[in-house]
Amino acid sequence: MTAAPPAHRLPLHEFDPSLDAVINPSIHRPPLGFPERAVMCWFGDVVRARTAGIDAVHQVPFEHGDHPVCIIEHAGVEIALVSPGVGAPAAVTSLEVVIALGATKIIGCGGAGIVRAGFDIGHVIVPTSAVRDEGTSYHYAPPEATVAPHPRALAAIDDVLSEAGVPHDRGLTWTTDAFFRETEAKVARRRDQGCITVEMEAAAMFAAAAFRGVVYGQLLYAGDDVSSAQWDHRHWEKQSSARDHLLDLALAAVIRL
Repeated sequence: MTAAPPAHRLPLHEFDPSLDAVINPSIHRPPLGFPERAVMCWFGDVVRARTAGIDAVHQVPFEHGDHPVCIIEHAGVEIALVSPGVGAPAAVTSLEVVIALGATKIIGCGGAGIVRAGFDIGHVIVPTSAVRDEGTSYHYAPPEATVAPHPRALAAIDDVLSEAGVPHDRGLTWTTDAFFRETEAKVARRRDQGCITVEMEAAAMFAAAAFRGVVYGQLLYAGDDVSSAQWDHRHWEKQSSARDHLLDLALAAVIRL
């Protein structure tokens, strides 16, 4: 019997490295021939368009509605595609299921707020590390300030962007659970720490992927602007061409792995 982790004043800091839990991702049985490559895309509209007419091979079950996992073909390669749900708990649940189905090489793509001024909407940003200001990552890695993507995924993303001539920046992202608690003081603190963007999943995805021993990296595009006291929405969710293109880049990157 595995000993329980020591009690801590902060329960989130009671990391338990055991691979076995009361409920395990293995409850999801892999369908025959499930691909080793997958893309997790947070743009639900783009995923629905890409998978129109394709039957799902699996469903990630949620009370708010299931998230279909479909297999598409890109450049002659079969790739699983799913919209994982917003927020670290939902996103990591989808990641766990896709890994249990058989994916070992995974790229994520989504939007992010900008905490440093000067990034046009749609500009591509590659997180090289994420500040862990959420809860999910602490169930997958011991307490540390940041967590990083897999270096192979980072290299594949960089290669695809460079070869496609896509202007992009690399740097630190801030992962938070609280959309309405991005206060001016916190934004300034994260900016001083070196963060370019703020989003709600990257740190947890990096930690969970590393815990499960799979390759994972992420692409972001500059969406709304929270770099000043007044929020600039910039209608980031309407940038259909940028969102569609980011998915293409993620698909190209996962093929490199």
